[in-house]
Amino acid sequence: MVDIKTVQYNHDLNWIGVIADTHIPSRGRFIPPEVFRLFEGVQLILHAGDLVDEKILQELEALAPVEAVAGNMDPPHLQKRLGKVKLIKAGEVSIGLLHGDLVGRRADPQLLGGIFKPHIPRVVVFGHLHEPISKMHDGILFFNPGSVIDPRRRAEPTCGRLSISGSSIEGEIIHL
Repeated sequence: MVDIKTVQYNHDLNWIGVIADTHIPSRGRFIPPEVFRLFEGVQLILHAGDLVDEKILQELEALAPVEAVAGNMDPPHLQKRLGKVKLIKAGEVSIGLLHGDLVGRRADPQLLGGIFKPHIPRVVVFGHLHEPISKMHDGILFFNPGSVIDPRRRAEPTCGRLSISGSSIEGEIIHL
């Protein structure tokens, strides 16, 4: 069983920036400046793991609060600090956040969503694959922002945004 850290926000979140697999400094030196422009005005930033360097959190926190989980490439102290799985609750929406390495290299909705049982989040944000995914399955949005540093399988560098209105949630993949 996976330890799920629950984070409660006492206000609605309408605009969320999403990023994953930054791998700084092992695969890139910095987050592209365009990401900071795209995330201006977001109320929260989600990082779905593989930060590698903790300073990434501080850079993103200059824009908005950050919720992050550790990925398989993150050092032990960061894995301990962040944890592997979070459930973020705000208003009518709950968001599951994990890196994705817990289910291997597949974007299998049953496996990804099953991590959060007995909770059923409205969206599951994950990383690890380095390729963007935004798809609905059984009423849950499965959202992977891809990677701004190290895209795979001919994907372009990408990040994402979530737009929330009441209990409705939409994901947008942003190509850099």
